[in-house]
Amino acid sequence: MTDAPLTPPDHSIDETLAELAEEFDLLGDWEPRIEYVIELGKGLTPLPDHARVEANKVPGCAAQVWLHVIRDGGRLFFLADSDSHLSKGNIALLLRLYSGREPAEILAFDARAAMDRLGLPQALTMQRANGLNAMIGRIRQEAATGA
Repeated sequence: MTDAPLTPPDHSIDETLAELAEEFDLLGDWEPRIEYVIELGKGLTPLPDHARVEANKVPGCAAQVWLHVIRDGGRLFFLADSDSHLSKGNIALLLRLYSGREPAEILAFDARAAMDRLGLPQALTMQRANGLNAMIGRIRQEAATGA
């Protein structure tokens, strides 16, 4: 049983990135972008209690971040949460890109270039940027085991 709808995205991952880039471009400098990322986190589907387990924690994050994977029809769907508003926003942004995708699409996507296009690494502290990279790494790891 899942607690979230398993609906594949309407757009390709590149189209989703283009939409995000357009939204970020409208925001201007880093401060409004960070505020927007935090707002994204508020829209996350709640993570069910059964998914808040040690095995779902993302190592390498300053905050606690949980990433739960649901495999359905050859696609990976992700639920996530964090005890930090910014980390929760970062994972929400990543889920917007990755959730509902096939493993091959996730693995073919250049996440580093995507984050650079959005200007996120420059807006984050080194510790937060490392956490973002850890989240991406965990998503890619799940895709590699599901490919």
